[in-house]
Amino acid sequence: MIAAVEEKLAHLPGICEKRRVRRLAVFGSAATGGFDPSRSDLDILVDFALMPPVQHAEAYFGLLEDLQRLFGIEVDLIERGPIRNPYFLQAIRDTQMVLYEAA
Repeated sequence: MIAAVEEKLAHLPGICEKRRVRRLAVFGSAATGGFDPSRSDLDILVDFALMPPVQHAEAYFGLLEDLQRLFGIEVDLIERGPIRNPYFLQAIRDTQMVLYEAA
């Protein structure tokens, strides 16, 4: 995991609780060591608690903004539920590192 993420882990529980996140994981180059800050974004997988659509949208975009501000890097925030491509799912499974998991 890249240092820019590791250095900020202590801030994630507060952000995730505020945004009703059940699980947050980094995947891709930031998890495997191939991250290049000049051309890479931060790939993050999220699972939210169940909530009405309007609250869900607020949680998603609020979390995206919070993470980009925290890490100072462009974030590609992906929700697990809608992913249907089996190759993409496998790539996530192979590289993901959990950053936060609700109790």
